[in-house]
This record gives sequence, structure tokens and C-alpha cells, in this order.
Amino acid sequence: MREWVAPGRVNIIGEHTDYNDGYVLPIAVPLVVRCGARLRADASVVLTSRQREGDTVRVGLADLADTRDRVPAWARYPLGVFAEFARRGHRVAGVDLAIDGAVPIGAGLSSSAALSCSVAIALRDLFAPTVTEYELIDIARTAENEYAGAPTGVLDQSASMLCTAGHALFLDVREFVRGRGESGFEQIPFDLAGHDLELLVIDTGQPHRLVDGGYGQRRAQCEAAAAALGKPSLREVASMAELDRIADPTARRRARHVLTENARVLEVAEKLREGADPRAIGPVLSEGHISLRDDFEVSTPALDAAVDAAIEAGAHGARMVGGGFGGSAIALVDRDRTGAVTESVRERFARSAFAPPRTFVVVPSPGAHRRD
Repeated sequence: MREWVAPGRVNIIGEHTDYNDGYVLPIAVPLVVRCGARLRADASVVLTSRQREGDTVRVGLADLADTRDRVPAWARYPLGVFAEFARRGHRVAGVDLAIDGAVPIGAGLSSSAALSCSVAIALRDLFAPTVTEYELIDIARTAENEYAGAPTGVLDQSASMLCTAGHALFLDVREFVRGRGESGFEQIPFDLAGHDLELLVIDTGQPHRLVDGGYGQRRAQCEAAAAALGKPSLREVASMAELDRIADPTARRRARHVLTENARVLEVAEKLREGADPRAIGPVLSEGHISLRDDFEVSTPALDAAVDAAIEAGAHGARMVGGGFGGSAIALVDRDRTGAVTESVRERFARSAFAPPRTFVVVPSPGAHRRD
């Protein structure tokens, strides 16, 4: 059985901007989902997962599009990818898929995109070798949107597919989609080790679920804000002054986050592009958290505690990552302060009666690939 892997991601800056045609700046993390695959003699897909022992899912190829409500939630992602390959006219056959995931589920590190992308590249190599990376991203996103019911943009799948080791991926979503992957992205060096820095992930242990209502509600509010201004998306809003025309104060706050977050992505990307010490981006990360907390209202008490404790212990910047309503925060720390920052967060969680957080360091890692 051959094996393909796809990583989770951490977004350095740029939350809730992708579905508004904006800018994002993720890195892939060294935690991956593995997909083992081999052809079968019959016309069925058989799914197993090391994290779901005993939960084997078997679906006939002819039934792929009609089984989404009759299989476990985790299986809808890989089956959705398979169904999309078939729907787009690629000739597929029966296959065994064995999944093993190391990306924490619900931590805001895009475990679902890693799962979908690992299956997508496996199916490309088995059945459709001419499929482009852009089409793989679109297949994986469609599987999450239409089969799993998660209303994501293209950030997570793009990061899992396109990121490279030692770099952050600058993605201009509008141009990337318009150019079908031929333009709109850039690999920007992100050298933490060379500056004696580390990026600490703080998993609060409070899982978020994009298929729940909060994420979709925020997306709808952004669409309503754009419509109130007569724009196809908030990316087309030229200035903050235009937001005064949005009558609904909640929609106006959501739009303000998107515009200021886009500006933060551009600022961070430019600093890194110019070779600045990454410590310089720390305050921008912290500003992003305040915006997500106050204007977009997707943070939680545990995420706020993690960010505050990290900064008090000497982090150069910290913020929640992912869609929010739980999950993880990141902190940019000097290498010799990682332990102190971790202990500060643990003590704050203990005082607040939160469950102990899980912490680990990540580095910019490669995107999806076949493991030889």
C-alpha cells in the first residue's frame, strides 16, 4: 500500500479573509494526515482510520454521491473527494483507503483539510495524473463544503497543498481563484530558527467545529455587509470610511475586521519579504487577536487567556488561529523563553479552571506529497 501525506496548517495572519476574497499568510505544520491507498478488484471504496478502530466504511462507486448522510461524519471528507473526482469526469475504480491522522482534531489546525488533501493527491496519482494543484484544492474544498457541510474558503486546502518548507504562503485569494492557480500566490521566507525564535501552538482543548453555526453565520454577515455596500465581496471595499454606510452595527464590525485583517496580512508579508527580524510582526499578530475577539467575536475565554498569558510571559505577539469558537492560539517567542511562556499559560489555565492545554512548537513545513 502506497502512502500520501498532507499537513495541517497554522495561519500566521489572515483569519476569515479567504471567503471574502482577501489575503492570507499560512504555513504548513509538521503534523500530517497519512492516506494509504491501493486498488481493489471490485467497484467499492473501503475506508478505515487508525483513529476510528473498528469503524470500517464501505461504499459502492455508484452510490458515492448519495451516501453522505448515511456515513460517519469523518468519512464524508474522503468520500466527498472521491465523489468529486467522479463527478468531474475522472475515471475512478475501487480502492482501499487507510487513514492515520496526527493533526489534532478541532484544534484549528485544519485537520479536515489535511484529510481531504491527502486523499485528493492519492486519487490524482492513482487515476488522474494531469489534474492540477488548483483543481485538487478546489476538489478538496468542494468536498468539505458540499459533502461534509463545512463552509470553508480555500485557505486551508491551499496551505496544505502549496506550502513549502521554510516559507509562509502569501495568498491573494481573489487573484488565485481568478487565475485558477496560475497567479496570486508567493512563497515568502520565514526563518524562525535563524533568529532564535519559535512558534508555539497552544491547543486549548476546546474543539471547534466548522460545521456548527457560528462560522457560517459570520460568513453570511460578511456577505450581508458587502451587499449593503453594493460590492461582490469585502475585498472590493476601498476604504474604512465606506463602512459607515452599513446600517447594521454587527455587520459593520465584521467588515471592519476583514478590512483591517487584510491590511495586517499585507504588513506582515512586506516585513518578511524585506528580510525583517520576525519579532517585528509580533505586535501585528496581537492586533489581529483583538480584532477577532472584539469585532469578529470568535474568540473564547480560554483563547483570550492563552494569548494574554503568553504576552505577559514575554511573547513578541500572540493570537488565536483558525475559525474560532475554540481551538488553538499561537505565540511568537524567543527560543529560550518557550518554556517560560508555556508555564505561564499552564498556570493561567489552572487558575481559570480550564483543562491543561497542549503545547508544541511548529516550523514551516512541506505541503502534500507522496511518501516514497
